[in-house]
Amino acid sequence: MDRVSHAERKKAEEELRYYAKNRDLPVEGEPAALNKDYDESAADEQRYGLNAQPSLDSDKLKGAIHVPENVDETTAYEEPNYRPPDFVPSDKVPGSALSPDAIQAQGTHTGPSVSVQEAEKTQVDDGIKRSPSHQSKLGHLKPHLQFLCGPMLKYDTVVDNVWYGAAMIVTVDQGSQYDPAPLFTYNWNNGTKKVDGQSIYVYRGSSGSFTFWRFMIDIPMSENESPVDYNINGGARNTFHIPAIGQHLRWIGQSCNGFSMGVNPADFNGPHKLWDDVLRQHSEKPYHTVVGGGDQIYCDILMREPELQDWVNEVDGKEKQKMPLTEAMSYALDRFFFNHYAKWFRAGSFGEAIAKIPQVNILDDHDLIDGFGSYPDELMFSPIFNKIGTCGFFWYLLFQQFTVMEVDGSRITAPHGYGEITDAQVKERERSEQLNIPTPKPHTFKSMIIGGDGVYVPFPTHNTLTYLGPKVYMLGLDCRAERKLDQMCSKTTWDIVFSAIRKLPEEVEQLVWLIGVPLLYPRMVFAEKFLEWKGNPLTHIGRHPWLGLNGFVNKFNKDAELLDDLNDHWCAKHHKKERNWFIEECQKLALECNLRISFLSGDVHAAAVGRTYSKKVEPTKDHKLMYNIVTSAIVNTPPPPPAAKLVNFLAKKHHKSLHYLKTEEDAVKLFEIDTNGEKSSFPYVMPRRNWTSIEFDDETGDLVYDIKIEIEKGSGTTKSYVIKSPPPRYK
Repeated sequence: MDRVSHAERKKAEEELRYYAKNRDLPVEGEPAALNKDYDESAADEQRYGLNAQPSLDSDKLKGAIHVPENVDETTAYEEPNYRPPDFVPSDKVPGSALSPDAIQAQGTHTGPSVSVQEAEKTQVDDGIKRSPSHQSKLGHLKPHLQFLCGPMLKYDTVVDNVWYGAAMIVTVDQGSQYDPAPLFTYNWNNGTKKVDGQSIYVYRGSSGSFTFWRFMIDIPMSENESPVDYNINGGARNTFHIPAIGQHLRWIGQSCNGFSMGVNPADFNGPHKLWDDVLRQHSEKPYHTVVGGGDQIYCDILMREPELQDWVNEVDGKEKQKMPLTEAMSYALDRFFFNHYAKWFRAGSFGEAIAKIPQVNILDDHDLIDGFGSYPDELMFSPIFNKIGTCGFFWYLLFQQFTVMEVDGSRITAPHGYGEITDAQVKERERSEQLNIPTPKPHTFKSMIIGGDGVYVPFPTHNTLTYLGPKVYMLGLDCRAERKLDQMCSKTTWDIVFSAIRKLPEEVEQLVWLIGVPLLYPRMVFAEKFLEWKGNPLTHIGRHPWLGLNGFVNKFNKDAELLDDLNDHWCAKHHKKERNWFIEECQKLALECNLRISFLSGDVHAAAVGRTYSKKVEPTKDHKLMYNIVTSAIVNTPPPPPAAKLVNFLAKKHHKSLHYLKTEEDAVKLFEIDTNGEKSSFPYVMPRRNWTSIEFDDETGDLVYDIKIEIEKGSGTTKSYVIKSPPPRYK
């Protein structure tokens, strides 16, 4: 078997020392307006932040994990070969009961309070270097707007042959003219329409105020696929594409869209080489939507903010948790999230892609901060760390979901928990309105499903159920708002999302669960037990920074680094019962609704395919056949070879934890041939950057996942590895 050598472990330790020494660099400043004081040359500015994405992730730590000598394919784990006690999702969290009189905590976030010291500052950076690949001419806008970020596109869903989505821009108030309001004009095969911008939020910072303008888009579909040309205030044109009536969408799966702290972007020729690949393939055969599986932005860099340094540098974990949240800290967090998002979401070919391909996103931990939700309560409820999660969730909703709860509603205003995802729901509401029957207001976005209230954040889960064609839907599951050490989602959320799925049209055959962390993936139980062990020497020496190995513990509570990553996984011991229950419920759902179920995940910075199935049953007739396609990362660095070899070794195991369901679980040997045509050292889990192209095959009924693996580091060119989710033919 392949083992981690002594030399490789020593190299990893040296890298950790370098990482610990060099990770705390100066804070980044505010982004400059894209077209401040409009002229033709300013309109040619490109969109790329050179050093946008360091973080506190722990890839390099993985190389220091020793493979125990007694590990083999039969003794690596303790796997039950019996039916465990029934798992019942917990509803013991605030506001999680489904009763109509349940108290619902509203998401309250009125924006940053400006301290006196910060209000006196007028520092604005001189702009950021921008990618030569994106010469985005904003055009001459009438009336003039000073763009800070955008345009960004969001895909909502299709109802009754009408395509729904939205666009959003962020403008600098000083120098922009808002009378009349910004105007979004779009043209398609059969018509043209103009939409006034809706101001959904204003951020007030030390250098001025900035307005978020949202434009709601609805387009009647036709017999032909259609390009949609759009502009804002008569400026430069851009184009996205919508499918024809009855046509299935071509779409992209991607995740981990940023670099971890300590990674040099120059090693990959910048952050956006695979986004260049996306745009090349989009130009040949346009995609209808790009699906983000979490970590669309890496926010761990907020640890560099100067106002947080006393908290960051406090070495006693208990004292750190007691530190009070100051006004300056609160302001700094909002300043960071606003600036960081505004830079990254306009950057390079990623910024270009989301102006051409509408997004559908869920979040994962780095959209907030590393491991949020997977730490003990005393850290999660501590004033500063809790505020980080609250701020991060607000800005995630705003930048990635185009949503502000006070504007768009919650489960209080839409008590059924979701928007109008089917024709029947629209007709039911219209009939009620005609009969003057009081009708709850649905969420602004028809695909949105509001679930149970957050445990550590004052926001409920925001899930989506999205049309991807007559026979394909996707459920984007928010596994972060309610996450605890022993919970992924509450009973409220599980009940609501399963109920919404059961209301889908009968012709739907393929259901994709979009979940940030893989459900079917090699176990790391021995590492989990080692890191939890109080005698773990790495944790002990890591708590003494003078030894130079403080990278072995995280900066939040001085637990072992990597332990939060392991606790975050479905296969962790804290989540295993919920995981097995989820799989069992999906098996029941597949049989009941004649659905083929698959899972799309990210998080692990590698490509893989996990699988559950029945023995000796033809695939199309096996309702237990479910694939988990893991596509990660489109930007971030892959794990080092020793860690990748370890995971590939563990992937050989056939797990017994689902035998009580008469279900087999293993990994698919998809990568036997490497990108250079030679035999691969990583046949199960490929440690290369990647993204996935997904398309429904109308002839066979297969949902085809085409995983695009980067051929060489930083090349931006890819090789295809295809896995097909077959149609359900159970009856």
